[in-house]
Amino acid sequence: MDERVKGRRAYHSPRRLEQAATTRQQILEAAQRLFQTQGYAGTSMAAIAKEATVALKTVYVVFDTKGGVLRALWDQLLGGADDQVPVSERPWYIELISEPDPRAQLRLNARNSRMVKVRAAALMTVIREAATADADSCALWTLIQSEFHANQGTIVASISEKGALRADLDERRATDILWTLNHPDVWQLLVMQRGWSPDDYESWFAETSCAQLLEPGGSA
Repeated sequence: MDERVKGRRAYHSPRRLEQAATTRQQILEAAQRLFQTQGYAGTSMAAIAKEATVALKTVYVVFDTKGGVLRALWDQLLGGADDQVPVSERPWYIELISEPDPRAQLRLNARNSRMVKVRAAALMTVIREAATADADSCALWTLIQSEFHANQGTIVASISEKGALRADLDERRATDILWTLNHPDVWQLLVMQRGWSPDDYESWFAETSCAQLLEPGGSA
């Protein structure tokens, strides 16, 4: 092998990486605006490119499909700054699972639910509506539901291990209850349709979760 080739280092350009990240973010922000105003079906890749002021080819290079754009946008809105980190590894979730007081755990769960829904509830509505006619959206909506249910199940299991779960509930039923209270449809009904504030929702969710899942008394 030519020594010049052998000794050549891989090209690495921080500026190019920064430009790529900026372009990706432009595309996601443009897609979010269009999805939430025109719906998923009514938004084309060409429209996203135009809204983002980038070439159509660029959108396809970065995301491959419109379904890929939707999934990446969901991951970002769900995770915020931690969009590449699994939910189970995010500090706010670790704080919740590590909390020794079951009532405090459910209050933290309500806080986290509010935090996610403020960012992502409008997109969740888009995904749910698109799921009836689009395979990618249907798969994403199904994944969202299963992941939400699994996360709530982990919380219930933690409460059960502390002996704080209501005696007449098993973990499966308790998980179903907590998942239902935390469902985006509930946020849609109370906050987006009935005009509750996010504070109202968080307080209601925390209080109702405690009343439904925990034995009376216990830690405050």
